[in-house]
Amino acid sequence: MGKIITLANQKGGVGKTTTTMNLAASLAALDKKVLVVDADPQANASSGLGIDIQKIDRSIYECIINHESPQEAILKTEVPNLYILPSHIDLVGAEIEMLKLENREKVLKGILDPLKPDYDYILIDCAPTLGMITLNALTAADSVIIPVQCEYFALEGIGKLLNTIKIIKNKLNSHLEIEGFLLTMYDSRLRLANQIYEEVKGHFGDLVFTTVIQRNVKISEAPSYGQPILLYDPDSKGSLNHMQLAKELIERNK
Repeated sequence: MGKIITLANQKGGVGKTTTTMNLAASLAALDKKVLVVDADPQANASSGLGIDIQKIDRSIYECIINHESPQEAILKTEVPNLYILPSHIDLVGAEIEMLKLENREKVLKGILDPLKPDYDYILIDCAPTLGMITLNALTAADSVIIPVQCEYFALEGIGKLLNTIKIIKNKLNSHLEIEGFLLTMYDSRLRLANQIYEEVKGHFGDLVFTTVIQRNVKISEAPSYGQPILLYDPDSKGSLNHMQLAKELIERNK
């Protein structure tokens, strides 16, 4: 039975999408069958994995609003074992349309639960908001990875996210756990980055992944070629970091 992991942080620019795509590709390279669910209207995870979102017939939007089968919308990527349920700009409207739906916080759970037997991991990439789609993603998840950028305002907003997780755990999804906090855009030469790491580690202890994602220009370049870093530059620091993260995640879930 697969595990659904949501990557969430309402602060933008912390590396959610980058982590989702590259962790998924690394897990797939380690012989895990992986589905990325792009729950962000910007659809960056979809285009970053080589999907031309102008040419797709179905996306997560049709699954949510028109109750279309997710199996019909899931696409293969260039990476063996890696699949994606793509997003579309239409998803912006879904937030409002979902308000009319019954059990509106559990729509995504209803879509993804039947897929769990088919995959080892289902990773959900969220928009940088705590809107209805993100609430759905957290309600559908078994656990959540929280990427934290190694910069001055790193811990800003985490309290709000943790409070949201607590409410969801109490009211909608009692099984939701924090998989871990992931330090991203880490530069070991900067004293500030090391301070942030120590601060997050001090706050959250063993919930912080040992692996950190180092600042790496190749990671930023890869999505413009529609490839995860694993294909774009497999020997880069960014690729090695994500492979290490994938191994750590598998180890945690043994």
